[in-house]
Amino acid sequence: MTRRPHPAWLVAAVAFVALVGAAGFRATPAVMLHPLHEEFRWPLATISAAVSVNLILFGLTAPFAAALMEKFGMRRVVSGALLLVAAGSGLTVFMNASWQLILCWGVLVGLGTGSMALAFVATVTGRWFVKRRGLVTGVLTAGGAAGQLVFLPLLATVVEANGWRTAALIVSGSALAVVPLVVWRLRDRPADLGVRAYGAPADEAPPPPLAGGAAARAVGALRAAARTRAFWLLAGGFAICGATTNGLVGTHFIPAAHDHGMAETTAASLLALVGLFDIAGTIASGWLTDRVDGRVLLGAYYALRGGSLLVLPTLFAETAGPSMLVFIVFYGLDWVATVPPTVALCREYFGASGPVVFGWVFASHQVGAAVAATGAGLVRDQLGTYALAWYVAGGLSVGAAVLSLLLRRGGRVAPVVIEPPAAKVPVGWRLRPAEE
Repeated sequence: MTRRPHPAWLVAAVAFVALVGAAGFRATPAVMLHPLHEEFRWPLATISAAVSVNLILFGLTAPFAAALMEKFGMRRVVSGALLLVAAGSGLTVFMNASWQLILCWGVLVGLGTGSMALAFVATVTGRWFVKRRGLVTGVLTAGGAAGQLVFLPLLATVVEANGWRTAALIVSGSALAVVPLVVWRLRDRPADLGVRAYGAPADEAPPPPLAGGAAARAVGALRAAARTRAFWLLAGGFAICGATTNGLVGTHFIPAAHDHGMAETTAASLLALVGLFDIAGTIASGWLTDRVDGRVLLGAYYALRGGSLLVLPTLFAETAGPSMLVFIVFYGLDWVATVPPTVALCREYFGASGPVVFGWVFASHQVGAAVAATGAGLVRDQLGTYALAWYVAGGLSVGAAVLSLLLRRGGRVAPVVIEPPAAKVPVGWRLRPAEE
């Protein structure tokens, strides 16, 4: 008799597809900066500011989305998020002013993708897996990279042949296409199917439902976590992670390569290779997270990233030469390899509140990305080159390695539980003792 796979694997597969569907829009800014600049004559700093709004909301939405998933379920939240992504991407074809770019790219898509950010990954793995959590976290995190891999070369080709509006509509349609699958197959908890989480012992009781509203849980988790040293070290390192990936390389690598004479389609293909090797690197990092101290892993990842960024300005002179290809492979392996150990450390320090706390740590990631996206645009506008941005990012990455190695073992914080408000007794009333 053939044994059926555990339902957790189907849930993980649907989550992976949903993450790929949402990742398409995150690939578009890199290939649309110059087309928008040429058509509307908006400064690169203005277009980068729209990307920054997207990145900030992408991060700040995550902890509230994790709490909303506790209250309303993953299926509803993820379906709504995909609809927002589709609307934001589709409406860009009608814009004619920079504030509309900020509204569509920044607000709508930022809220949509933020609701399906890495806090969604932490929620899925926390609910459905006990064994293989690190590995599944790595695979789901790689979903974003897979989205970039699938969409980036395609979008670059479409933009060159048919214009950026066609590319925006492709992204919108892709997000919409995933919604029926999410509604049909994504399940909120193992108990919905009468099973336990994958690898959970037979006598393990299901976690009690959390009291209080989504906003109260998210803010309460932040308030409790902010009193700990571990939270600030994790958040500081992850802010630098965001600055050196989504904010700088993800947004400005293609324009920087174009400055050195590389065709945008070639640069987009190189950035897609980052996504390809990121899949392998993140899955490997998840496997290592199940076996190696996450603090050591983070220290190594950030230090190696810093060294590669410090040499990048000299590599641009070779355009797509062998040294640049080595950088692409290396940076791809390291791109979001930081996520599995960071998720694991949030769970170690903050227990059941780990996914929501990770949402706040991820918010710092996106704040760092937003600062880098705007800052690098300003550097390019003022100096005519991105060189200073690469050097600063390299130094910050080395600093993130130091922050990670300062994390201590132990010191777990009790899960955050928001108690419902006590019943109010009108003035002049008296509660009778129980024995009366």
